[in-house]
Amino acid sequence: MMDWTDRHCRYFLRLVSPRVRLYTEMITTAALMHGDRERLLAFDASEHPLALQLGGSEPGELAACARLARDRGYDEINLNVGCPSDRVQSGRFGACLMLESDRVANCVRAMRDAVSVPVTVKCRLGVDERDSYAELVDFVGCLVDAGLEHLIVHARKAWLQGLSPKQNREVPPLDYARVYRLKADFPQLQVDINGGFTTAEAVAEQLHRVDGVMLGRAAYHDPWLLARVESSVGSRATGLLSRHQVAGAMLPYVERELAEGVRLQQIARHMLGLFSGQPGARAWRRYLSEHAHRDGAGPQVLENALRCVPENHPKVADSNVVQL
Repeated sequence: MMDWTDRHCRYFLRLVSPRVRLYTEMITTAALMHGDRERLLAFDASEHPLALQLGGSEPGELAACARLARDRGYDEINLNVGCPSDRVQSGRFGACLMLESDRVANCVRAMRDAVSVPVTVKCRLGVDERDSYAELVDFVGCLVDAGLEHLIVHARKAWLQGLSPKQNREVPPLDYARVYRLKADFPQLQVDINGGFTTAEAVAEQLHRVDGVMLGRAAYHDPWLLARVESSVGSRATGLLSRHQVAGAMLPYVERELAEGVRLQQIARHMLGLFSGQPGARAWRRYLSEHAHRDGAGPQVLENALRCVPENHPKVADSNVVQL
């Protein structure tokens, strides 16, 4: 979710869902070691529980970045070995690391030795022709031997060449059964599943087979999916805001961030899907898209956009009111 789940997005999603575990966009170890750490690691206290997702392949650098994250108060350190983009491969991290299980195990071990907060890994089912179940078991077994206790599996293989990142999220077929089998073979390991879930009912069904569900772009484009999931999984759904209340609650944040030099478009772009499936959703998106990027755009733009959406109408798809 690089360039997607930045701190503005996460602040917004926390208003939608009070209990979902949020993940940062993937941040490379090189960026943290040599870049603007204050900007890269910044988050609002309301975002907890919050995981920092790292991209890297050098155990020492990952351990150092894990310490930085611990010191900033992150609740989890996640190593991404599932992203197949050329940009990631050129840095020798992401999905190509599934071909180097010993290296990944050393990375996990180094991070676990460096910090006491949970260290997790996100992976695919396999890479290129290396996609047999036996190879997946060998890979996971190495990580478990290194002390891994929590694995997130995107239930597709990855092709390192020939497919774009978007195609790698759509073309390789989903294989949920293989993730279920992995959970059965590693019962001590917390296994979360990712890939293809777009409804609260689908998420709830997975929780009978695995320990958790990670939602990505589906929740970004339809943020209210998180509220529906939170409501459907049991009696914990208390204090949920309405969509209009969420938009209203963003106004003080917008004012604060604009005072620090942030442009409204940097925040509003994450809110376009708030009313997905509701009357007035298209007008909401259009107004924000046409006005939020303008010089001097401020909270009034959000307020005007909100007037495009009727508040008193039968709620569509909200009757069912997880991690990202």
